[in-house]
Amino acid sequence: MKINIVTIFPELFEAPLSTSIPGRARRRGPVEYRVVNLRDFTHDRHQTVDDYPYGGGAGMVMKPEPFFEAVDSLDRTGPIVLLSARGRPFRHQDAVRLAVAPDLTFLCGHYKDVDQRVADHLATEEVSIGDFVISGGELAALVVLDAVVRLLPGALGDHESASSDSFYDGELLSPPSYTRPAEYRGYRVPEVLQSGDHARIQAWRREAAERLTREHRPDLLHED
Repeated sequence: MKINIVTIFPELFEAPLSTSIPGRARRRGPVEYRVVNLRDFTHDRHQTVDDYPYGGGAGMVMKPEPFFEAVDSLDRTGPIVLLSARGRPFRHQDAVRLAVAPDLTFLCGHYKDVDQRVADHLATEEVSIGDFVISGGELAALVVLDAVVRLLPGALGDHESASSDSFYDGELLSPPSYTRPAEYRGYRVPEVLQSGDHARIQAWRREAAERLTREHRPDLLHED
């Protein structure tokens, strides 16, 4: 998969795309990253990417021309994702869908807003990572990118690592995890996890996942 990232802060992506799972995936081959500097598609000596909003109001709005021209320069056929607080909430099912696309392009806004023509006539979808506002789309793009890349074949050590994650089956959070030592400061690992009885362990994990989901995310449960 080829992943394109259109941004005014390309340097922000250097370390994240070389580290942990995104970096491992690039080294192993299932993904290739291209970070595109939006300012390379401006036509004035100041490399202006923003302007005052029509109708007045506070803040600056990112211009449409650089976004359209940046995307025109790419050899792409897959989804174009605009990261936006107005977007549809991003879910695990979206990561699964995007992971099978031939390529993926992220548009990172900044300042007050992005010209609406980018959302309406360039992006194929507009997504949000939560009901809050951050300084720009760069961090949101990294969140979505990581969720997608870890699903690519070869990105993780084994498929089971992903299949046991929260949200993988769209129903339950993952159960608690424990490791050595078996006791620390008086806090013990549940005996069932040390029993070697795989049927009991699986039953415990299912029950614990249901309990945590009911406590933390009851909206995920489809109960009558």
